[in-house]
Amino acid sequence: MSRPSSAPRSPFVAPAWIALASLLGLVSALLGDGIFDVVSWVVFAGLVALAVRAWVKRTR
Repeated sequence: MSRPSSAPRSPFVAPAWIALASLLGLVSALLGDGIFDVVSWVVFAGLVALAVRAWVKRTR
């Protein structure tokens, strides 16, 4: 059973997090090599996984 929220959630919260993650991945890819490449790959892999999950959930 879920608890009722005291404030309604904005429909812009999820897209804002996705935009921030994309920005983090892009900036990380442009800054340098090594750990920056790892961060960018992890972020973009997560975003692709999120898109695939939404697509699979929508087709059910």
